[in-house]
Amino acid sequence: MIKGAIAGRVDAGADRPHGWWESPWLLAAAVFLSAVPLLYPPIPPLVDLLGHMGRYRVQLDLGQSAWLRQYYDFHWALIGNLGVDLLIVPLAPLLGLENAVKLVVVAIPPMTVAGFLWVAREVHGRIPPTAYFALPFALGHPFLFGFVNYALSIALAFLAFGLWLRLGRLGKTRLRSWLFVPISLVVFFAHTYGWGVLGLLCFSAEAVRQHDRGVGWVRSAWNAAWHSAVMALPLIIMLAWRSETHGGGTADWFNFKAKFQWLTMALRDRWQTYDTVSMAAIVLVLAESLRNRRLTFSRNLAFSGLVLAVGFVLLPRIIFGSAYADMRLAPYMVAVLVLAVRFRGAISQRLGTALAVLGIAFLVIRVASTTASMAIASDDQQAKLKALDHIPMGARVISQVGMPCTGLWDLPRNSHLGAMVVVRRDGYSNDQWTVEGANLLKLQYEKAGRFAADPSQIVRPNACPDRLRMGIDRSLATLPREDFDYLWLIDAPAHDPKLVDGLKPVWRGKGSILYRLDGGSANP
Repeated sequence: MIKGAIAGRVDAGADRPHGWWESPWLLAAAVFLSAVPLLYPPIPPLVDLLGHMGRYRVQLDLGQSAWLRQYYDFHWALIGNLGVDLLIVPLAPLLGLENAVKLVVVAIPPMTVAGFLWVAREVHGRIPPTAYFALPFALGHPFLFGFVNYALSIALAFLAFGLWLRLGRLGKTRLRSWLFVPISLVVFFAHTYGWGVLGLLCFSAEAVRQHDRGVGWVRSAWNAAWHSAVMALPLIIMLAWRSETHGGGTADWFNFKAKFQWLTMALRDRWQTYDTVSMAAIVLVLAESLRNRRLTFSRNLAFSGLVLAVGFVLLPRIIFGSAYADMRLAPYMVAVLVLAVRFRGAISQRLGTALAVLGIAFLVIRVASTTASMAIASDDQQAKLKALDHIPMGARVISQVGMPCTGLWDLPRNSHLGAMVVVRRDGYSNDQWTVEGANLLKLQYEKAGRFAADPSQIVRPNACPDRLRMGIDRSLATLPREDFDYLWLIDAPAHDPKLVDGLKPVWRGKGSILYRLDGGSANP
């Protein structure tokens, strides 16, 4: 039954009349609509982005700032995690760091949506009405978590995949081979995972193209591997990169409980019931596509979705010290499966209109909720960032950000708010990452001790089990007060007031308080 539902050539249906949902103006509106949630916030409130911005400040101004040189070091290297880092270099001097970051981040969802639509157009010869259900995944969990280099690489990967499909459809495989050598390098340097996704997509699509030409599956797979080998050059760079680093292990294989959670969280943002129901709606779309005899799946994209699903199952949670490797793939895997849906034969205008209306409504509602969520988070962050007005240049700040023991669905958007001390005050913040080979920033303020880096900024209620990182009282009791200038409590859980006796509050705001520490006299 399922086998019968997955059929058709790459360009099946291209010669049939187009529906109103394929209007260029409507498609362009869908592309630009994906950027709307990011327009209001001065700084996109993505979880890890603020931490990355601290690194961007160091890479830009280390040579000009005596304060930054005391705390950090930075050396460029060819690693597969440089997407936004590289774009900031020419943009920041023109726009300022914060505006440059916003410009790049705002562009990522529209690029992803454009890639989705191009792929659908190349595969189906048209835009199916169900394609609109896939577009909100451009604003999915990995993007909102602030994996901006990865999200940029995925956007580039889908745009490149659209080009791969088009050149293959036109029979220009030699030109494609030449083009995809540099294209693969661009995607790889944006982020390694995006390059891997591009390789899987191109391999699967080429295998189906070969099979549609009458070649057996085994030979088709071999030919597809040979065609895709033009993108193998980054493998040499990656092997050289990893041979020069130590640490950053790979772990947590086949954690199927976590993988199921990643699927349910593919659209995770703020409201658990709403986000979960949204994913249930996608499941219903896929189920109806299997049940309804007027709908089917493109063999091309269905096979691509299957290949990504196998990759999702095989990926561990941590690769080279970089966490959530499998989680990052989940939304895009689901999006590919949704993009695979099309009409089996002639378009039913009634069914097409119903699906298009529902798909567009789903997109608009998801964008509206994400816009509201971003605005709430941005207003909260902007209020808390007023603490920076009371922090001098070069200050050493320990931030302590409260989180519950477990069960957190609302994204922890303030977990790297302390990094704005680096961005705006050239100071030291205890929330940067120290995974060797994952980024190019090095910490050299040895007095920070246990409070040197992420996740030392995260504190939990005292009742939490010890395995869930440090409780608030224990953390406050062990602060190296003489080696830092300020303590910044952000959404802190209840704690023993005696642990902050003798500290001078210099600013208070909703959910936030800034204390002066003993090390203030040592401030540069």
